[in-house]
Amino acid sequence: MKRRIFVKNASLTALGVSAVGLLESSSKNLIGDNKLKVNEQRMVSRITEFSKFGMDEKGHGYRVAFTKGDIEGRDWFIEQLKKAGLDPVIDAAGNIIGKRKGKNQALKPIAFGSHIDMVPDGGNYDGPVGSIGALEVIDVLNENKLVTEHPLEVIIFSNEEGGTIGSMAMAGALTKEGLQQKSQNGLTMAEGIKAIGGNPDTIQSCIRKKGDIHAWLELHIEQGGILEREHVQIGVVEGIVGIVHWEVTVEGFANHAGTTPMNMRQDALLASARLIIAVNEVINSVPGNQVGTIGKIAATPNAYNVIPGKVVMGLEIRDLAADKIETLFREIEKRAAAIATESKTTIRFERQANASKPALTDKKLQQVITATAQALGLSTKLMQSGAGHDSQEIAAIAPVAMIFVPSVGGISHAYKEFTTASDMTNGANVLLQTILAIDKNK
Repeated sequence: MKRRIFVKNASLTALGVSAVGLLESSSKNLIGDNKLKVNEQRMVSRITEFSKFGMDEKGHGYRVAFTKGDIEGRDWFIEQLKKAGLDPVIDAAGNIIGKRKGKNQALKPIAFGSHIDMVPDGGNYDGPVGSIGALEVIDVLNENKLVTEHPLEVIIFSNEEGGTIGSMAMAGALTKEGLQQKSQNGLTMAEGIKAIGGNPDTIQSCIRKKGDIHAWLELHIEQGGILEREHVQIGVVEGIVGIVHWEVTVEGFANHAGTTPMNMRQDALLASARLIIAVNEVINSVPGNQVGTIGKIAATPNAYNVIPGKVVMGLEIRDLAADKIETLFREIEKRAAAIATESKTTIRFERQANASKPALTDKKLQQVITATAQALGLSTKLMQSGAGHDSQEIAAIAPVAMIFVPSVGGISHAYKEFTTASDMTNGANVLLQTILAIDKNK
């Protein structure tokens, strides 16, 4: 989802203003209008109200894409956009798009938003913080009768948690095969898109070309504990990691656990255990913030009194650099070959088709976010995202940036997920000011 650099309260000059192509040389152009602030109570009220969609009597959420909770939540959000005067539409992929005119309609739009669907038994902040934050930005502009130079677009992407489907479609990367994949609730993606008002038969109509969007900004909870642990208020995302999966098959020989001497065994599970340790050692053997995980394992025949003859595991490696992922995997392959020889087993790796490429955020936008946050008196940290986001897809067609705010305890994808009101407000204020800064440097 790090080259982590803690950015202290340096002067704006030290941030390298001259390198920012979007901005003029004056440091004042790095920030918007600090007098404008979002309404914290309104954000809290909305996120509390919105969390009820898909919630059961025990307080657990099930607003999985294409379900009743998702559809009801989408209807609520569309109504909020209408109240804000945005006349929302649903594109062919089911994305909700609300447009606000700018003074110069010839300029490309500044787009911002997130998603509102969740994983099963998920939390109320992953997605909604950025979505409701985007809505709050529009309300503040309306209340202050401020019209930006650029047109603005609030985009709520469909089915982020089920594979960034809406953003993938907008970037032109959703295939016919992808539309036939099953979603979490059993519908195919095509069926689910129809259920939320999209039209998979005309999916090409929602594609944006490179250059159609001036900039894309996404406010999101961190989904980790780094910001909270280091007492940092704003994470400036430098990139979203690439993710590659391999299915690993280890084959030995199933035999009687009571009668086969230890030195005559071809134990597939024992070889797998050694490989799991090897993966951990390889990932930790080089500097950086790469991660590697064996998160899935199935042993056959899976009985007390039988030596495991076959094990199937899932290997995942994540990093911001695709070549680093490949280098680490090659080293794991070498270790696996040695383990196979020593244990008299065979080990095979099969790369899965669901790999995602690393997506770097725009350095110019990173710098605007950093300067804006610091102008608001907020501490910042340059960091990578270890989780996937819609921004990862949109990076193929537009300059993108992400603003992270702390998640209490680093908890995410769980009903105990929580972000404080002040942290949500900080993030929304940075989003607002960043939009204004980008807008005045068209």
